[in-house]
Amino acid sequence: MNKTIIIIPSRMLATRLRGKPLLEINKLPIICHVVKKAQESGIGEVFVATEDKEIVTAVEKNGGSAILTGIHKTGTDRIFEAFKKLKVQDVKYVLNLQGDEPMIDPKDIINLNNLMIKNEANIGTLASLIENESILNNKNIVKVATKEKLMKGIFSQAITFSRKNISKVNPNIYHHIGIYAYKVSSLEKFVSLKQSNNEIQNQLEQLRALDNNIKINVTLAKSSPIGIDTEEDYLALKKIMEYKL
Repeated sequence: MNKTIIIIPSRMLATRLRGKPLLEINKLPIICHVVKKAQESGIGEVFVATEDKEIVTAVEKNGGSAILTGIHKTGTDRIFEAFKKLKVQDVKYVLNLQGDEPMIDPKDIINLNNLMIKNEANIGTLASLIENESILNNKNIVKVATKEKLMKGIFSQAITFSRKNISKVNPNIYHHIGIYAYKVSSLEKFVSLKQSNNEIQNQLEQLRALDNNIKINVTLAKSSPIGIDTEEDYLALKKIMEYKL
């Protein structure tokens, strides 16, 4: 059985923009927009994992499900605690969807889940084409280098992830999108590992997997959602989403 659940880690004390999960766009908190996108994918139950009671309240008020966790250093550690607490039966894959990308395309979530099942992959994620060179030099935007050029249906292996411009070193560079699918056994292994120096220095937990020879596969997303890291990001995305409405 290839059952999948989606867990969205969220917390109020984000380093660059505190309180961002509850910032509103179209009178709905950002975290609730992400929940709705996850629900639209239809691949499984959706839960928000958080250490903050106000996030639980906001999610439940808007028709979502949330679970209170302890304080964690990383989002993956948080989703693992939530997964254990939920005691959901017969789950093979856990999908970690970042709570600051309210424009994620449900079709991309579905595609990632399908490729995980088809390839029996350990960890999978999404990336999009870089169409603006300024992205390469923006340290708030994570880049991923892959072994093969990403095309439809290709589930290439990640070489590395970086906040820096690594386009001169690696030819296949893409804009990484904040979503991870884990086989349950791989998630258990990942959280049992100590944070690597590479992970700590670069503030990228996915490097913990690569540093321990755990493969991460990457597929191309149809769209490139705007993540919210700063107040400027929030205001720009708010303008786009409210204009679309």
